[in-house]
Amino acid sequence: MGSSNTRLSPRQKMINLMYIVLTAMLALNVSSDVLDGFTQVEDGLNQSNENVAQRNESILRRLEAFSQQNPEKGEMWYRKASEVHDYTQNLYNLVDSLKIAIVKKADGDDGDVNNIEHRDDLEAASVVMLSPTKREGEKLRGKIDVYREYIASLMTDTVKRANIQRSLSTSSVTRSGTLGGQTWEEAKFDTQPVVAAVTLLAKLQSDIRYAEGEALSTLLANVDAGDVRVNELNAFVIPQSRNVMRGGKYSANIVLAAVDTTQRPLIVINGETLANDRGLYEFVTGKTGTFDYNGYLEVPHGDGTVTRHEFASSYTVIEPTATVSATMMNVLYAGIDNPMSISVPGVASNAVSATMTNGTLSRSGDTWVARPSKVGENAVITVNANMDGKTQTVATMTFRVRKLPDPSPYISFTDAKGNTERYKGSRPFAKTLLLQASGLEAAIDDDLLNIQFKVLSFETVFFDSMGNAIPEVSNGANFSQRQKDSFRRLSRGKRFYISRVKAIGPDGIERDLAPMEVIVN
Repeated sequence: MGSSNTRLSPRQKMINLMYIVLTAMLALNVSSDVLDGFTQVEDGLNQSNENVAQRNESILRRLEAFSQQNPEKGEMWYRKASEVHDYTQNLYNLVDSLKIAIVKKADGDDGDVNNIEHRDDLEAASVVMLSPTKREGEKLRGKIDVYREYIASLMTDTVKRANIQRSLSTSSVTRSGTLGGQTWEEAKFDTQPVVAAVTLLAKLQSDIRYAEGEALSTLLANVDAGDVRVNELNAFVIPQSRNVMRGGKYSANIVLAAVDTTQRPLIVINGETLANDRGLYEFVTGKTGTFDYNGYLEVPHGDGTVTRHEFASSYTVIEPTATVSATMMNVLYAGIDNPMSISVPGVASNAVSATMTNGTLSRSGDTWVARPSKVGENAVITVNANMDGKTQTVATMTFRVRKLPDPSPYISFTDAKGNTERYKGSRPFAKTLLLQASGLEAAIDDDLLNIQFKVLSFETVFFDSMGNAIPEVSNGANFSQRQKDSFRRLSRGKRFYISRVKAIGPDGIERDLAPMEVIVN
């Protein structure tokens, strides 16, 4: 009876990678697309947990059956395996109860973990896990520590033991730019959206199931430790890609692999020997694109001869999100550069192309820039992807094209600290600053857009002692000499108006701006 070392499936590796990337994106403004991404990752984790639980249950049943057939040899290992299973299930259920508590804190007593309403709630996870009275996060950390050391004590393989300790680590976290460290529970649950906290707990459950599986596999292997060598025959399905877009082609090789568990082959990839004897080739990807690699296996035989088997493959690294969105709502502004983000899941960025009606669309590094031309006419962006040598349209999105909003007129001045400020009227303004100003300017500065306009002309309107209006015309965007002379005659508390302001923006549209009241201090 024997068991091979358990490897993570490609699907599980993909889920873990998505989890890491989506967690990092919490540093950004959390959009609905990111929240949907967490939901998808959680669904994948839950499905993976069920699959691993079934596999672990199968190992336990095998140990039970062998214990009944050969109690002298198998009963001790089955007893330990049952203890591992019970210990794991208790911790797994505790994590489940915390997920439910967080969701109910956000959605009320009727909250459903499988249908979270307030996914972006930033308080529920902190209240449940970091409350100074209940200290649920601290209690969970303590139980994980005990469980980790218990499982590690059962592992005879030092590499597997280190993997268990690393995957269930609860060490403090020191973030970049901070002086002190955060506890494990603070780093995981402080100000986390509900959907992120639930996903993190699902990932923890995945790690717990993984640890249980490693422990059960070790106990199963110990049954036959020291017995006759066992060779394994396994069927493998090796797909070229697990992500296939509609209209694309799914390809997979179905092979039979024979493994000698007592003598691993030498594996060389790109001229370097693989550092482990399990045939696991893994590394952290640094940039997007398609990359090739090749190598060979050297298999020793009983007669002392060695045969070499060559192989070659490739992999594609893609961005973790799949969106086509304008960074300024679902609107494009005519006459200016509108930054865009365009990506296609499963396709490298250099294999993605896009076009736009009513304007131009150009690539700038990993981002795109849209520049619509006509106001009032929609701009349609069409995204194409090259898949297996065939170009296919994968998405279209329509954007409204609007003219830029009207800017605000202002008088630019320098304050006492040397900072450039903008006076927009309706409050006292020092006469000395008014006399130093050259003229009138206009701009949109609403924190979303920051666009300068050109002032063409304006009038100032003063009032004499009889209340008669005295208009003065500017010299283009500058104050005329007559206007400056009128400024000098103004006394404290007097006011005048700047009206009939005409300005033109980068969209080429001339517009009349709202009048501006100036109060002389």
